[in-house]
Amino acid sequence: MNTFRSLLLGLFVLSLSGAAAAQATRTWVSGVGDDANPCSRTAPCKTFAGSISKTAVNGEINCLDPGGFGVVTITKSITIDCATTEGGILSAGSAGAVIINITDPSDPRKQVRLHGLDINGAGTGTDGVRVIAANGVELDHVSVENITGDALDVTGSVNVTVKNSNFRAAGNGVNVDVASGISAVLVSDTTISFCGNGILSQRNAIVGLRSDSIIFNSTGLAIANGGQIWSYGNNSVDGNGTDGAPTRILAFK
Repeated sequence: MNTFRSLLLGLFVLSLSGAAAAQATRTWVSGVGDDANPCSRTAPCKTFAGSISKTAVNGEINCLDPGGFGVVTITKSITIDCATTEGGILSAGSAGAVIINITDPSDPRKQVRLHGLDINGAGTGTDGVRVIAANGVELDHVSVENITGDALDVTGSVNVTVKNSNFRAAGNGVNVDVASGISAVLVSDTTISFCGNGILSQRNAIVGLRSDSIIFNSTGLAIANGGQIWSYGNNSVDGNGTDGAPTRILAFK
């Protein structure tokens, strides 16, 4: 019996070490990859969803060459970086191209960085990036267009930074509506155009604007249910059906 138990324990330990080995710190996706691959540079995966399951917490997914890499739900701290090539997500008919929902207590950082993604809802995708739960999220050089809902939708108590990005042809460019807690979203050097609302700040939300162009929307700046919009005063809010106004002007730094 002791020998049998020892054998079972040994098999269990081996299975755990095998699972750990499957989690790489850096993985790769390619337009000609295969999700059956280990997602290494020489054997890349095809989709973000396939790669994320093989990427360790706090790891990184890189795009090896141009491609459309599919919608993805992120439940752990990770970076997706496609800055050097086309990192496309065609999200037609999808509720969200990128959904971020990190609640695992064993992941204390709960940080996500998206860099160099091109999201197209093709007129039927609902949201571009949906942030439900995390500590911090950064969008850098992220393009979202042709979305029926929100290019960026924030419903969790999260700190979000958006920079050097482009949101167009969406129900709302940025929509922040948090039932409890406070969500702070800083948008800088970003263009938001041809949306219903460029910025919609709702419950428990503070949206900061710095060096942005919010143009040609039905409403530029919209506030509801106690939301706040703070501006550094160096934004272009012009050419909208109704431009709107921030709730506070901050000193430019």
